[in-house]
Amino acid sequence: MNIDTSRYGNSQTAPDNPLNSLIAVVIPCYKVTQSVLKVIAGIGDEVWRIYVVDDACPNGSGKYVEEHCSDKRVRVLYSESNQGVGGAVMAGYRAAIADGAEIIVKVDGDGQMDPSLIPNFIEPILAGDADYTKGNRFFNLEEIRVMPKARLYGNAALSLMSKLSTGYWDLFDPTNGYTAIHTDVARLLPFSKISQRYFFETDILFRLNTLRAVVVDVPMDAKYGDEVSNLKISKIVGEFLVKHARNFMKRIIYNYYLRDMSLASLELPLGLALLVAGSGFGGYRWLESAREGVTTSPGTVMLAALPILMGMQLILAFLGYDIASVPRRPRHAGLRARRIMAQRGEK
Repeated sequence: MNIDTSRYGNSQTAPDNPLNSLIAVVIPCYKVTQSVLKVIAGIGDEVWRIYVVDDACPNGSGKYVEEHCSDKRVRVLYSESNQGVGGAVMAGYRAAIADGAEIIVKVDGDGQMDPSLIPNFIEPILAGDADYTKGNRFFNLEEIRVMPKARLYGNAALSLMSKLSTGYWDLFDPTNGYTAIHTDVARLLPFSKISQRYFFETDILFRLNTLRAVVVDVPMDAKYGDEVSNLKISKIVGEFLVKHARNFMKRIIYNYYLRDMSLASLELPLGLALLVAGSGFGGYRWLESAREGVTTSPGTVMLAALPILMGMQLILAFLGYDIASVPRRPRHAGLRARRIMAQRGEK
């Protein structure tokens, strides 16, 4: 994809034609002076503006870019204190939205993400098939052999938790930070509530689901060189588990009780109640029989097994409904149309 942006000059208003959209790239920077210039150099001319966000980097990433990069598309932003990757990306989002970007791509400055893949991330959004795209390093089974085993298994576990908490059952690799978003959807995100640290990528998926935004995985190869990652899967699994559980509860309440009521709204609590009741009764009777040394009667076994089986069946029915409810209709097309109509009405 080769988009000519020279005719737009310094305009802060994006064109109406989505095929000529202004593409912005946000690069959060923290201890990446050895790789960030190479990342910027690899960004193609389809990109209109590049926001380098120095997240209070002790190595002075922002100053380093200003002194050694001559790319006129680059704007350097500075955080007064370290905000984490989420806080840095949100700062870049705000700047890109204010300048009139149509699509915002987030690329890390550590060199793990190939900038030449940017057209692959923006194409589904330009085509109207997605509001948000993210990378998936697990698509090519041959390529993931180069991924460290600890990271491979950790990402698999996090992906399962993410499916439950975000509601995007068709996505994988939730910690992948190579993403793109349409600004009409980005404007709706509660920036102040999104996690600012390593949970950022997964938390934004949860927020997008509450907006009913369409998210699409983009296949990409795993890439690991000499760079040092600040993310240690073993240290954050416990923290992520708690946050996933919190987001799962929020999503269920938002989608199944506050916004809408359906048969699934009854299946989950009833299924859990039957499962807990059957397990509790069965466990109590088993302990009592073991203590007295008598055999439990078939009738008692059935009284415990029947609610357990019914509860599991109801929970599986709920999960089937939840999986089928993954958003399929992109939001940005309708939001764009309403925005254009509103602008015309003002004129």
